[in-house]
Amino acid sequence: MSIQIYTDGSSRGNPGPGGYGTILLSGNHRKELSQGYRHTTNNRMELMAVIAGLEAIKNSELPITVYSDSQYVVKAVEQGWLKNWMATNFKGGKKNSDLWKHYHQLSQKFTIKFVWVKGHADNPLNNRCDELATAAADGKNLIVDEVYEKEASLK
Repeated sequence: MSIQIYTDGSSRGNPGPGGYGTILLSGNHRKELSQGYRHTTNNRMELMAVIAGLEAIKNSELPITVYSDSQYVVKAVEQGWLKNWMATNFKGGKKNSDLWKHYHQLSQKFTIKFVWVKGHADNPLNNRCDELATAAADGKNLIVDEVYEKEASLK
């Protein structure tokens, strides 16, 4: 038994209103998650989709495969970028350190493998995540991405 997490993020205007979509699969169980934010970036939403999926998992014993169309997310983990960013405390202004630190903390209790999938292609679960993400970004109940909005206001 294992857990599969399909994820996607969206941002209208990048930056702009954004959202994420996540689908968790394990055995006969399926759960869809999404949330919209009033002002954020695509990369933040791609990463939030992964975080939301991990936060929803109750059994940390099962191996997890995360499917994402974000090369930024997949390569950061699979090619060791995140490890280097953590070791240098995100020196040089690496973006989204708040989310990466949160992901890193969550990831410590799981065995996670990332797989890149081509976006907007023939993967129905990735396409469904895209629908969830864009609907969330276009929705009415947008919440504040506090770290992003605070950083954006300082520029």
